[in-house]
Amino acid sequence: MSKDKQLEKLRALVETASANITTAKQILADMLGMPFSAGSAGYQTKAEGLNSDGNIIEGVFFDGQYMIDHEGKKYPVPANYASKSKLVAGDVMKLTILSDGSFVYKQIGPIARKKVIGTLVNENDEYTVVAAGKSYKVLMASVTYFKLSPGDEVTVLIPETGDSEWATVENAVINPEIDK
Repeated sequence: MSKDKQLEKLRALVETASANITTAKQILADMLGMPFSAGSAGYQTKAEGLNSDGNIIEGVFFDGQYMIDHEGKKYPVPANYASKSKLVAGDVMKLTILSDGSFVYKQIGPIARKKVIGTLVNENDEYTVVAAGKSYKVLMASVTYFKLSPGDEVTVLIPETGDSEWATVENAVINPEIDK
């Protein structure tokens, strides 16, 4: 095996180990009943100043899957919308519930973002991006849209300030499959 291949394999192993440590910390914090990160509490505080009027609800996108309103109620955001709109934890959203029960989401207040470059990792059928020394969860919808594979280099968006467990995929550099 060439030195370059050995280095690449070693890099991937280190990133996987780092992601495993992050997951272990999250599990340990859950078992001890301790917060691992800001979680939804900080986003609920941000949502408390927003309006809810009948069938129009304002809230904050607080992870890769839900919007939370000022009362702490969670509303599922379709993964394809979150991925396509490149929603980031902390974005302010408006949900309109139509008379037929349909949910229509709209991003109305994007949070300040920063871009980081990382590597996609698949762990227990969940995808994360290891970037800037941290592991961020990403939506499966983004992984399939960009046709990503573990080891691909991706640019993700995260909140400029604060802590988030989630990132959104902005772009990707697909590694060609060599020596298969």
